[in-house]
Amino acid sequence: MPTVEVADLKDDDFLLDVREDDEWQAGHAAGALHIPLSDFVARYGELTEAAPQDGRVHVICRSGGRSAQVTMYLVQQGVDAVNVDGGMQVWAASGRSVVDGKGEPGHVL
Repeated sequence: MPTVEVADLKDDDFLLDVREDDEWQAGHAAGALHIPLSDFVARYGELTEAAPQDGRVHVICRSGGRSAQVTMYLVQQGVDAVNVDGGMQVWAASGRSVVDGKGEPGHVL
């Protein structure tokens, strides 16, 4: 499975957050696209519209399990996708910004 470390992500990398709504509202990476795993197949078109044409999709969840599932699905669809190792837990622990649903400082559930 293609993976990337949080430390290797650049600020302008395209990030897809597949956690559920309550997790997203509590805290997420600013600028990430949110499509919960439970809605992912039905909302796949939102990803294809938002993702950069020739760019990579960095998929993130809380710890890496759900994002691994989505990453494998995307790779099967021919999308250049990678799983963010350690997910939002590592994101927050490494000092990266986490905002809540109102744009205020957030936390990872």
